[in-house]
Amino acid sequence: MKSRKTKKKLMAVSMAAAIFLPLPLDSGHAASPSATAKNEAMLVKIHLKNRADLDKLLSYGIDLTENLDQHAGQGMEADAILTKEEMEILQLRGYKTDVISTQHEIETLRQERQFTVQQEKDLAAAKDKVTILRANYFTSQGGKFLYVEAKSDAGALNSTVLTATWDNGKNTAPGSGGTAALERNEDADVYMYHSMLLPVDTRPSTVNITSSLGGTMEAKVTDWIGGKKPTPGKHYVSDFTDHYMTPTELDQRITKLAKHFSSIAEIVELPYETNGYRRKAQTMIGEQANPASAVVLTSKKWGHEGGNSITLQAVKQEGTNLPLTIDTKENTIVVKLATDASGQSSSKAKDVIQKINAESGNLVTATSFRGNSGEGYVTPTEKLKLTDGLKAPESISREPHTMKAIRIGKHRDGSKAGVLLYSQEHAREWVTPLVSVETAERLLRNYSTDKATRKLVNNLDIFIVPSVNPDGATYSFYDYNWQRKNMTNHCGPEKSDPALRNTWGVDLNRNHGTGSVYDGYLGSSTDCQSSVYGGPAELSEPEAKNLIWLADENPNVKFAMNVHSYGGYFMWPPGAYKALGRETLPRPTAGQEAFFWSASERILQQIKEYRGTTILPGRTGPVPDVLYSAAGNSADALWYNYGIYAWDFEVGADLWNARENKWEPVGFQPPFEEGHEEAMEFSNGLIGMMDVAYDYEHDKKAPTSTLHVKRSMDNATLEFSTSEPATIYYTTNNKRPTFSSKKIKISGIREGAEKPVLEQTATVKWFAIDASGNIENHYKPEGKKDNYRSQTVKVK
Repeated sequence: MKSRKTKKKLMAVSMAAAIFLPLPLDSGHAASPSATAKNEAMLVKIHLKNRADLDKLLSYGIDLTENLDQHAGQGMEADAILTKEEMEILQLRGYKTDVISTQHEIETLRQERQFTVQQEKDLAAAKDKVTILRANYFTSQGGKFLYVEAKSDAGALNSTVLTATWDNGKNTAPGSGGTAALERNEDADVYMYHSMLLPVDTRPSTVNITSSLGGTMEAKVTDWIGGKKPTPGKHYVSDFTDHYMTPTELDQRITKLAKHFSSIAEIVELPYETNGYRRKAQTMIGEQANPASAVVLTSKKWGHEGGNSITLQAVKQEGTNLPLTIDTKENTIVVKLATDASGQSSSKAKDVIQKINAESGNLVTATSFRGNSGEGYVTPTEKLKLTDGLKAPESISREPHTMKAIRIGKHRDGSKAGVLLYSQEHAREWVTPLVSVETAERLLRNYSTDKATRKLVNNLDIFIVPSVNPDGATYSFYDYNWQRKNMTNHCGPEKSDPALRNTWGVDLNRNHGTGSVYDGYLGSSTDCQSSVYGGPAELSEPEAKNLIWLADENPNVKFAMNVHSYGGYFMWPPGAYKALGRETLPRPTAGQEAFFWSASERILQQIKEYRGTTILPGRTGPVPDVLYSAAGNSADALWYNYGIYAWDFEVGADLWNARENKWEPVGFQPPFEEGHEEAMEFSNGLIGMMDVAYDYEHDKKAPTSTLHVKRSMDNATLEFSTSEPATIYYTTNNKRPTFSSKKIKISGIREGAEKPVLEQTATVKWFAIDASGNIENHYKPEGKKDNYRSQTVKVK
């Protein structure tokens, strides 16, 4: 007999296992209402006492979101995707939980999205009608201006773009005067018209307006007499998204953009094809309640390639002592169960499995249910149809997906500083691709009319990947909105029955080879069903390989932004630590950390300018300082392997509820009105990041530094200051400083630069180098000249 202590231990292990292995959400079979309710996933807030509680959750493999609220001395809260049963298990273990949102609430959002998509399709098929309301030329205070108002009957859609071209005067070629995108105007949520006001060199004769949906109209330019005195300003258009976009739509959008702006943009097809939005067709004889009698059937072909046309039925034979037989005709499998002396069915699951694999193995593979022995007896069934369970319409391709990046720049030859923007590593983050698409649209649509945009496009090499996880994102849109991972199933037969379909896949932001779970870092799992599964090996997934390929092929890339949601964070490496002692990956130098901070402040200011959203200082900084360990993330791979300044956006900062006096999370799939606002403000941030990259590229000024010495009775403390963020390399052993010398590091978490202490008199030799590679005094560390900085520090 087991002791009471042993029983308690086994109970604890059982409960932990339930958390490690999320319960199925879609078995493909009828389930009782109570079972369905228990298995429905929801977004839940978990109240934690301390950091140890958080690390315990990480060790369970719980599907934590990127939203962590910390309260000084009063615990913290973490959001997670849990089934009702998993939430109840956590409650039994003493955790307090609150439900934020359920899957049912997403259905309305899906319907709204589909309505807008259908509107676009209908209007595009009919070609919209464009009407020019005004095309006026006038002069004011010595300036010459062209003002145009036009509207489209599809103008209520933000994605409808009107573009104007005009000549350079009478008898000149159409379009010779210039081209510009018009700005969409609305009031009280009602579309009014598109307009533009631009300075021109000569009076145009005609103007032509073309819609992105195909409509067009030409009008003569007339003189405008009287009217209000104009206030010319910066002509800059934005706001190009009006619904959440699937990966198919994203590809179409950037392909169309690149074709339209072929002189400054192109599509880069990434070399590693994804698995595709596809699954093998499956069904199951028997039920989970009697696992020893259950048989799982999986098609050899993908569902869309024939697996979905396979049927199976287990029938009772009339007679006694009849053998188990299999009849296979085309795609129909009939299992004739053996009978005993009394005429009852007597085939065990293991025998049925062996027989099907032997005689119908060209169509299906039969396995026991989750590794069960198969000693139970199989009961007759109705005809069962194998299905891949995928719900997307047939217009959505099931084939392996070729990922695409849009490359923007006047000089796309590697001669300019590169910027890499990528989003939707996690499938359920529907807002993030909108940030990328909005940014691409702004760069291209404003190139001809906005000096600041032209400066960026002419001097940077910009790569934008709207969806790093196209298969998982498609699955999130059509099948399971909480999907985090890709769709590649690395689970063996013991974990591959149809009831577990929502637990398969690899977390692409845990699949990289730097600071991974395979290196002993926390925040990822080797369990194929875990929400943070790092894959069967580092860089096992084509999606992750494509990102690294971009870095390999384009060594000019110096900056990267990984756009996630939804916690309102702004972070940078290191992104992972080991559980024992929270040992992080190597921290940046004090100078590099200072650059991360100074650049971040510029970017965050741009975000705030849109609607006043402030990314809190407590949510800004290195990943482990403000969130939690994320073993094998992509930003770490880019920073440590390529020296790329790599950030992580977490769009969707918590909204302040003044009435309730609390912050409220927005979620992965907020109502589109909120998602749109997040896309707009964080696109501002990406433009701000490009401003940082531009300054980096054009910084030719070397930093200067000063050594301050604070003496005490028996030592001297050294403190370096620099004219800009810069790394200090120094020696105290009378050797010339090089890149192999000591460098000033961060003194501690969220602290400033360290201050070395000398215990005896020494000559300190040093140099400063900024982020752009400019070295103080033009010193060459590997050269022979001694034009480094030097100061003798005496210690009594």
